[in-house]
Amino acid sequence: MAASELYTKFARVWIPDPEEVWKSAELLKDYKPGDKVLLLHLEEGKDLEYRLDPKTKELPHLRNPDILVGENDLTALSYLHEPAVLHNLRVRFIDSKLIYTYCGIVLVAINPYEQLPIYGEDIINAYSGQNMGDMDPHIFAVAEEAYKQMARDERNQSIIVSGESGAGKTVSAKYAMRYFATVSGSASEANVEEKVLASNPIMESIGNAKTTRNDNSSRFGKYIEIGFDKRYRIIGANMRTYLLEKSRVVFQAEEERNYHIFYQLCASAKLPEFKMLRLGNADNFHYTKQGGSPVIEGVDDTKEMAHTRQACTLLGISESYQMGIFRILAGILHLGNVAFTSRDSDSCTIPPKHEPLSIFSDLMGVDYEEMCHWLCHRKLATATETYIKPISKLQATNARDALAKHIYAKLFNWIVDHVNQALHSAVKQHSFIGVLDIYGFETFEINSFEQFCINYANEKLQQQFNMHVFKLEQEEYMKEQIPWTLIDFYDNQPCINLIESKLGILDLLDEECKMPKGTDDTWAQKLYNTHLNKCALFEKPRLSNKAFIIQHFADKVEYQCEGFLEKNKDTVFEEQIKVLKSSKFKMLPELFQDDEKAISPTSATSSGRMPLSRTPAKPTKGRPGQTAKEHKKTVGHQFRNSLHLLMETLNATTPHYVRCIKPNDFKFPFTFDEKRAVQQLRACGVLETIRISAAGFPSRWTYQEFFSRYRVLMKQKDVLSDRKQTCKNVLEKLILDKDKYQFGKTKIFFRAGQVAYLEKLRADKLRAACIRIQKTIRGWLLRKKYLRMRKAAITVQRYVRGYQARCYAKFLRRTKAATIIQKYWRMYIVRRKYKIRRMATIVLQSYLRGYLARNRYRKMLREHKAVIIQKWVRGWLARTRYKRSMHAIIYLQCCFRRMMAKRELKKLKIEARSVERYKKLHIGMENKIMQLQRKVDEQNKDYKCLMEKLTTLEGIYNSETEKLRSDLERLQLSEEEAKVATGRVLSLQEEIAKLRKDLEQTQSEKKSIEERADKYKQETEQLVSNLKEENTLLKQEKEALNHLIVEQAKEMTETMEKKLVEETKQLELDLNDERLRYQNLLNEFSRLEERYDDLKEEMTLMVNVPKPGHKRTDSTHSSNESEYTFSSEIAETEDMPLRTEEPSEKKVPLDMSLFLKLQKRVTELEQEKQVMQDELDRKEEQVLRSKAKEEERPQIRGAELEYESLKRQELESENKKLKNELNELRKALSEKSAPEVTAPGAPAYRVLMEQLTSVSEELDVRKEEVLILRSQLVSQKEAIQHKDDKNTMTDSTILLEDVQKMKDKGEIAQAYIGLKETNRLLESQLQSQKRSHENEAEALRGEIQSLKEENNRQQQLLAQNLQLPPEARIEASLQHEITRLTNENLYFEELYADDPKKYQSYRISLYKRMIDLMEQLEKQDKTVRKLKKQLKVFAKKIGELEVGQMENISPGQIIDEPIRPVNIPRKEKDFQGMLEYKKEDEQKLVKNLILELKPRGVAVNLIPGLPAYILFMCVRHADYLNDDQKVRSLLTSTINSIKKVLKKRGDDFETVSFWLSNTCRFLHCLKQYSGEEGFMKHNTSRQNEHCLTNFDLAEYRQVLSDLAIQIYQQLVRVLENILQPMIVSGMLEHETIQGVSGVKPTGLRKRTSSIADEGTYTLDSILRQLNSFHSVMCQHGMDPELIKQVVKQMFYIVGAITLNNLLLRKDMCSWSKGMQIRYNVSQLEEWLRDKNLMNSGAKETLEPLIQAAQLLQVKKKTDDDAEAICSMCSALTTAQIVKVLNLYTPVNEFEERVSVSFIRTIQMRLRDRKDSPQLLMDAKHIFPVTFPFNPSSLALETIQIPASLGLGFISRV
Repeated sequence: MAASELYTKFARVWIPDPEEVWKSAELLKDYKPGDKVLLLHLEEGKDLEYRLDPKTKELPHLRNPDILVGENDLTALSYLHEPAVLHNLRVRFIDSKLIYTYCGIVLVAINPYEQLPIYGEDIINAYSGQNMGDMDPHIFAVAEEAYKQMARDERNQSIIVSGESGAGKTVSAKYAMRYFATVSGSASEANVEEKVLASNPIMESIGNAKTTRNDNSSRFGKYIEIGFDKRYRIIGANMRTYLLEKSRVVFQAEEERNYHIFYQLCASAKLPEFKMLRLGNADNFHYTKQGGSPVIEGVDDTKEMAHTRQACTLLGISESYQMGIFRILAGILHLGNVAFTSRDSDSCTIPPKHEPLSIFSDLMGVDYEEMCHWLCHRKLATATETYIKPISKLQATNARDALAKHIYAKLFNWIVDHVNQALHSAVKQHSFIGVLDIYGFETFEINSFEQFCINYANEKLQQQFNMHVFKLEQEEYMKEQIPWTLIDFYDNQPCINLIESKLGILDLLDEECKMPKGTDDTWAQKLYNTHLNKCALFEKPRLSNKAFIIQHFADKVEYQCEGFLEKNKDTVFEEQIKVLKSSKFKMLPELFQDDEKAISPTSATSSGRMPLSRTPAKPTKGRPGQTAKEHKKTVGHQFRNSLHLLMETLNATTPHYVRCIKPNDFKFPFTFDEKRAVQQLRACGVLETIRISAAGFPSRWTYQEFFSRYRVLMKQKDVLSDRKQTCKNVLEKLILDKDKYQFGKTKIFFRAGQVAYLEKLRADKLRAACIRIQKTIRGWLLRKKYLRMRKAAITVQRYVRGYQARCYAKFLRRTKAATIIQKYWRMYIVRRKYKIRRMATIVLQSYLRGYLARNRYRKMLREHKAVIIQKWVRGWLARTRYKRSMHAIIYLQCCFRRMMAKRELKKLKIEARSVERYKKLHIGMENKIMQLQRKVDEQNKDYKCLMEKLTTLEGIYNSETEKLRSDLERLQLSEEEAKVATGRVLSLQEEIAKLRKDLEQTQSEKKSIEERADKYKQETEQLVSNLKEENTLLKQEKEALNHLIVEQAKEMTETMEKKLVEETKQLELDLNDERLRYQNLLNEFSRLEERYDDLKEEMTLMVNVPKPGHKRTDSTHSSNESEYTFSSEIAETEDMPLRTEEPSEKKVPLDMSLFLKLQKRVTELEQEKQVMQDELDRKEEQVLRSKAKEEERPQIRGAELEYESLKRQELESENKKLKNELNELRKALSEKSAPEVTAPGAPAYRVLMEQLTSVSEELDVRKEEVLILRSQLVSQKEAIQHKDDKNTMTDSTILLEDVQKMKDKGEIAQAYIGLKETNRLLESQLQSQKRSHENEAEALRGEIQSLKEENNRQQQLLAQNLQLPPEARIEASLQHEITRLTNENLYFEELYADDPKKYQSYRISLYKRMIDLMEQLEKQDKTVRKLKKQLKVFAKKIGELEVGQMENISPGQIIDEPIRPVNIPRKEKDFQGMLEYKKEDEQKLVKNLILELKPRGVAVNLIPGLPAYILFMCVRHADYLNDDQKVRSLLTSTINSIKKVLKKRGDDFETVSFWLSNTCRFLHCLKQYSGEEGFMKHNTSRQNEHCLTNFDLAEYRQVLSDLAIQIYQQLVRVLENILQPMIVSGMLEHETIQGVSGVKPTGLRKRTSSIADEGTYTLDSILRQLNSFHSVMCQHGMDPELIKQVVKQMFYIVGAITLNNLLLRKDMCSWSKGMQIRYNVSQLEEWLRDKNLMNSGAKETLEPLIQAAQLLQVKKKTDDDAEAICSMCSALTTAQIVKVLNLYTPVNEFEERVSVSFIRTIQMRLRDRKDSPQLLMDAKHIFPVTFPFNPSSLALETIQIPASLGLGFISRV
């Protein structure tokens, strides 16, 4: 269709704008051909008339649909033009916070000016191995593409990073190198990748500086070649540098800095090692203070200096060389402070003893006077003479600065050379990837020689870029076989010719430099004469004769000619250089060595480091005079040569482009300046790429993708089985102009705008379908609503009419009733009114009459009362005055008392509320209450005392009164007598008066006492009441405090419970972390072990020396494993463990701790050996003193006899038990068996009785032999102790105790070395005594003869003893043996009394005999236990035989064949669940059972875990034989063989699963039959009998557990490798629910199609694989708990990889994809339910993925939605939530994007959440595995060994 047809109403377009560059607008009416004006509506709400250009009549650019905005690839846009590119970049950068975007083959990187968490190792792992189009744009994707193409095409690669200063070139290059270092690793142990990365801080410190545009701007270009070997691992690197900005050393503009290294030195000046440099603050030096900005915000120069030094050390630059570098740099700073004083206009001088120059001379090691002279003079040479000429102050300053620049440039080159040496590899380089970090196109207000060179380099790079893009387009068209039409693109070859051709700018500049009087002005005139008006790209400014303009590919640039010649010459006075070369400082002459050599284009020059080619282009031949000629090469010439070599290198590689964009000039984070961005896009070639793409067919679809996307535009009849033909038919109908598209082999190619047209048709079709659906649904809903309303209206009408009729009838009834009521009511009203009036009249009369009568009465009464009132009032007034006075007095008293009480109360309250009260809250409160109560009690006691006193006084008074009464009576009698004695009357009267007076006094005293008592009582009562109130308050406070304490206790309890729960959880997490760390260490150990094996094999292959019989000693991770996993051959060599441990120590620091453990264990064994030797010496000394202790021997002998009697009693009791059991068996046999079978004459009965009798007799004989042997042992021991009075070799008893002690401890293996030393000592002593033994041989033969005779006699005695009862028999044997041994010892004591050597040899023979006897004793004990077990078996078999005979055998058969029923089942009865094999068959056993066993056959045909059962039964037999060497050898061979199998077939899931299952079963068997109570709970009695008896294999259990962990981790890796290719395709890309999601238009970077083609994985593929894993594990009999852990790990891998890819793929973050993911997860959950694995924890591992899918589907608009999202996404981190919201992309136009404000709301709500800042999940994480004990119910004796295993050489025991 015509382009003009798209300009319809509501179409959106871009129009130019001076501020925003491009502005969006909307058409208000359709455009018709011929219209000169477009009516537009701007986004800010204004209307605009846009006039078209009358000449070109070009319409404004159309805007892409919203669905295409924010695409990963700019070439995916339907309309490819500048505003679309700019808008897409701005939306991605500002709204989605995405800094990377593809533009065809170019990666556009916008500097965010902010640290982003997108460069971690997890991101690197996520991009590793992915196709470039499958993930979101990233620098890692470009690096991965380069790495992959290098490996796939075997072609060298280059990554070209360009951009303005501050755009992020250096950081991008650094991240690319970090990716290569992380992904590839190094081929050696030299950590080359770390050295490559360590070169960055060095080069940044000496080559980067702060500019106005960038705080860390690279002031040089560099090309780093990272070398790889044939396995594509980093082996080394090489760096080339270009055009170092030397002028910055001596001059910096405002707000800029010199190179970082100078400020780092000044910041570190206070360090002790830097004091000799005599540095200070940066403001003290001329070369560092000119910019006025010595500090960069957020950068610590001291720390950066430490990083720089650390990097130097890592790259092999020694401390001495580092200090040399710092001396030279410090010298440059001091040189800048050298000041000159003018003598006249042509000469100058330096002040005497000038400190800066003196420091410079000291640091550089040169003569002060000489340097001072040549700084102020120069030498002029003519053909005949040489002149020394003084120079002016300005010339001297320039010469000083030139010298400083020259020294710095030489030092820069020297450092680069040493970095390259450190990165150089001796291994041959197979391929390389080059990273070019070079300056972008530059244009400033004043442009000089540096900008000219930079823009020249960019012209060359742009030409190469254009050719590469053009070539790729051409290859794509030819590949798809579509007609190729030449695309016109900008060729900048004319501009390059203008610069570098003959008589070009550089050529004329070099020619002018050779002229004696050449100046910048003369050079400018030559340029004007040569190129002005002859070359269209060259112009002259109107107002200047010292400048020129070049039309570059990006823009016009005006260059100022001033300084071109000087910078091109780069002159330095030769005399100054000679002074430096004569320096005593050795490093300084090294810098100028290359001045004496011919400088090739690839070597260093004074302007900077020139590139070093990987292979020289043409070797130069030396000829006389060449050195001088080459030395005169100018900077421009050298730069041109180095640029040509760079272009040759780039053309020989496959380039990858990264264009860095600076979004603003103010370094604001995520701020986008459209003007600056457009300038850079035009300059870096991005728009040229767009233009080339737009000129052809930029939009490309596969046929399947086109059919899936535009199926809605097809009718059913148009759909054919051939997708290609279907697409052709549809396109012919939809797009009539056939030039707008082309059909390729696999793709359809569209011209620009056609996809937008198809999207419009699709949207219109979908919109029409939506309208039709809406119309139908709305009509159906409205009709349904109408019918419902109509039915409701009819019902309402019916009820309303009935209601109205009822209301009318009710009205009629009420009217009639109202009439009747009115009649009676009116009558009632009239009658009531009459009665009221009559009653009112009567009442009024009565009240009036009463009123008058009362008035008269009141008057009379008032007068009477007035008299009374007057009387009482007067009395009342008098009393009132009295009471008022009294009340005032009392009131004053009360006020005073109240005041005192308040003060007291206030004191009490203050005390109650004081700090002490709260301190003694729980202790002093009750004490205080008790004190107050005690005080009240004391006051009550005082009150009682007073009351008692008062009572006493009253009693006294009463008694006195009675006395007075009695006296009165007496006086009355006396009165009668007074008549007689009248003389006494007067005296008596006086006495009575006196008594009366006393009585009155007593009464007054009594009254006062009563008053005081009342007063005290009142005070006491008041005090008590106050105390009670205070007590009440205190009780209330106490209750409040108790309540507070209870609440606090409750809170503390709750807090403690919470803390306990949290601590428990934390402990569980710590346990899991520790377990995970331990298992990770095991994983790392196994990896290093495999690496060691590989290196060993490589060394073996390289050396080509076969080593038969050599076996590698397994490196171990613990002392336990190290002691038991070595092979028997290597164990014999003492130095082999050390040789085995050394490589691991060198390889990894991880093995150091293990090596130290082994070393510590060896030290402990040596110490134990020394202790044993000391103990042996001490025992020998004790033996020498044993003769002095003969009196103690009877006691020892008595104790040993007591021990023997106890043993004898034990054996007798066992003998009685066996006899009882035998009698019971006989009785049971006689009672239960049939008479005919069990009759005494029956054959079966006879045979059984004979066997039982023989067994019983054998048992008795064995017991007697044991007792006899023990008695002999004790007797011989006593004899040895009795006769040991000289220097003997050792004490047998002590040695026996030591041996037994070592057996008890299970340390025979650990004491191996000590025993060897002891054996050597014994052997040496035996050899020294060999001659004496030979001399005594005859005597010993005679002794043997006597012993034979004694033996015969003993046999006769034994025959006699056998006829005695058992008790008497044993007692007689013991007594006889004691007598015999005593006599024998006495004999030998007399025989060897004079010969100590003979006696010593006799003791040695006795010692050997005792050892043999001990072994025989143990064997006899085992025999006894075996016989007891056999006896039980007999009892069981008798019952079976009895039943079998009753059912199957007739009496006649029994008589005829008496032997057959007994001999056949004999072996079954004796089988004890053990397997016996010969020592020489061990390798065959391991080979057939482990190395060559096929898991599939075992899993299908045999019982699960059969190899584990067989191995354990063999271990049981070795344990039964007490053969520790056999046990150790078998277990070691088993572990090593399993490791060998897993190493050989470690990528086979079936093999790994099989051996994981068998290893766990073997581990469980060792636990189940270990004899430990904790593992025997579920055993049967029969299984308990099969427990190990001699060896404790707990340490081997640990070794097997570690081996199982390693196998589990290998199993996880295997299933991860199998599942990983399926997960992304099956979980994300494949449409499980067809038609839900559509395919969006894609760009040049094609993503993996979501359509299920042949060979792609689907969800069914994942489920089938899971079923396969599960069935294999079940077939192998893996523990259910272990299967759950494997399934949990599998689901975690699925969830983590799916979520990580979702977070890195913008096209997957849509609503429809969320539905697909949730459906896929539901299918996985259904699989878990089918397998009964819902409780395995696997579902919980998918929770982050589920929440991410829900996040894609929920509403994302309001604050409520934000709250719901925050509460829902608990398993996702904040970074993940924000990332998903930023990536959310609508697939259809009906969906809406997530607004930036909504994302900010989410971030605000989640800012307090404490979670990991990591964006991606750790897909490599392995949960710590546990192996719960799972005992087997299988009886070992029932296991049959199939012949297919080839184990016929082993036999069942």
